Amino acid sequence: MGGAWWWVHARSAREVLETFAEVEVVDPPDAIERADRDLEEVDIDEPTMPPSLDQLRAARDAQRGRPGFGALAGRSIVHLRRRWDGEGDEPAIYLMEVGSDGRRLRQVELADDGTALKSSPDDWSFNPPVVDLYDPEWADKEIRPDEFEAAWLRARHVASEQ
Repeated sequence: MGGAWWWVHARSAREVLETFAEVEVVDPPDAIERADRDLEEVDIDEPTMPPSLDQLRAARDAQRGRPGFGALAGRSIVHLRRRWDGEGDEPAIYLMEVGSDGRRLRQVELADDGTALKSSPDDWSFNPPVVDLYDPEWADKEIRPDEFEAAWLRARHVASEQ
């Protein structure tokens, strides 16, 4: 889905995630084998980075001292509630079950009219990471797993609406 790519030399994937906001570490051997070998290489300890990567480091540095920084990181599953009033979409509340990589595993859309629709990766054409689990903005959006499960059980599958 676009974005910028670099070979980042670091001591661990976690170090990359702690250093740069809104990034995904792609490190499985088969993915590395298929990767573009002509990417710019950077060392995480260098004081200057390419401009885009430098902005992501500055964003992470700004988050670091705030309450909730990294509170969701390192967990296998997190449940979140987010209000969405975005362009082109009807306002709704989204309950998301998110994996450790920030990708949605399951989602319930609660429309203002009371409609509840559930969906999973099989229903989406792509599923990029949507949550940076280090970002302190997400910490206060966490909900209990049983709240998510109750909404999931009540919701109709998105395919039944088409």
